[in-house]
Amino acid sequence: MKNSLVGIISDSHDNRNNIIKAVEIFNQKEVCVVIHAGDFIAPFTCLDFKNLNCRMQMVFGNNDGEKIGLLNAFKDLGTLLPGPRFFYVNDKKILLMHEHDCVEEFIKVESADVIIYGHTHEADIRKGHPLVINPGEAGGWLKGKATIAILDTKTMEAELINL
Repeated sequence: MKNSLVGIISDSHDNRNNIIKAVEIFNQKEVCVVIHAGDFIAPFTCLDFKNLNCRMQMVFGNNDGEKIGLLNAFKDLGTLLPGPRFFYVNDKKILLMHEHDCVEEFIKVESADVIIYGHTHEADIRKGHPLVINPGEAGGWLKGKATIAILDTKTMEAELINL
């Protein structure tokens, strides 16, 4: 991978303005991949994610009802599968899921270097092994604060960014 930075987003909930802002930040930072922890909602959000300069790793959220439409819309942008699912970025084992119900169990097992989840709409960065990241809500509809996260896979540090 050309860069150690990873973009992380969740719960974008059709907020196209915030998706556009997030994509601009991810491209500016030259992230090597963008990870979306679910709740895109509508397939048309792919129109904004198509402007990314990298591939995506994604899972469905509990509000993503039009799964076939999302699969078709995002098929050229990356991999969209049900969670929880594992994959590697820069030799780091990532566990990606939307809902948070089993995060604590996965932490105990330490089966990943990084656990990424969404659903709660509240940012959560817990240092340690595994590093736990919830980027908060990109949509900004529920809590009124729209955030994304950037993970540096070299330093294993994550930062929140306000949109």
